[in-house]
Amino acid sequence: MFNLSAINTIVSSRLREFFHEYHYSLLAPLTTNLLFILVFLTVENYYSLSIDSGSFVEFIAPGLIIMIVAQESYDNSSATLIHMKQIGSLDDWLMAPIYRIEILISLVLTSIIIGIILALFNFIIFTFFIDIQIYNFFYFFYYLFLVIIFFSCLGCFVGIIFNSWDSQSTFSSFFVAPINFLSGTFFSINYLPDNFKAILLYNPYYYVVSFFRNSFNDEFSFNLVENIFIIFFILITLIITSIIFFRGYKIIK
Repeated sequence: MFNLSAINTIVSSRLREFFHEYHYSLLAPLTTNLLFILVFLTVENYYSLSIDSGSFVEFIAPGLIIMIVAQESYDNSSATLIHMKQIGSLDDWLMAPIYRIEILISLVLTSIIIGIILALFNFIIFTFFIDIQIYNFFYFFYYLFLVIIFFSCLGCFVGIIFNSWDSQSTFSSFFVAPINFLSGTFFSINYLPDNFKAILLYNPYYYVVSFFRNSFNDEFSFNLVENIFIIFFILITLIITSIIFFRGYKIIK
């Protein structure tokens, strides 16, 4: 039986810190996305950019939303654990009458709440600049949940394995950022050479981005095989992270 009181306490504490540092946690990613939108709007007006018979800016907007949510989910969980290791406060959590898996659940739940807030906040602001709307809210939140769970687990994995900010930022630069940029955020697979298409077709995160983008279209095509591939990949990540938390690998320096 999970200690719901402990989970609620951790989640509430992390959310208070998130809103307290709103200028960094909320406004900074929003500013980054707005700069992308404004730059591409300007370029599109001069060069008449289009993709898949539609506006290029409207095409990349969902990708920008999911990219910023993924990055924040990773940063929030990994930075929390590494910061607590640095100041020694993680020991207090470990000595408290809670299971380590409950700590993992708390961090993932926090990332889910923050990710949803961030996604909706970005979407609302985007509507003032471009013509964008959500046609399928179920799939919008469904694939948003999958992205947050994957990247928050990834952040927890990094936060437990490593003890320094250099390792956290290195992993972000060489894995999190590339997987975001190379998963169809700024381009359609239809415009790639066949050899590069093959690489993306074996990338489960590409399908997540693609399905999430489709929730902004009035016609949504659900592919069962691709979704099973996504779920399997995310379950593997969740299981590996849970095992690391359970075994306590390098939790204390």
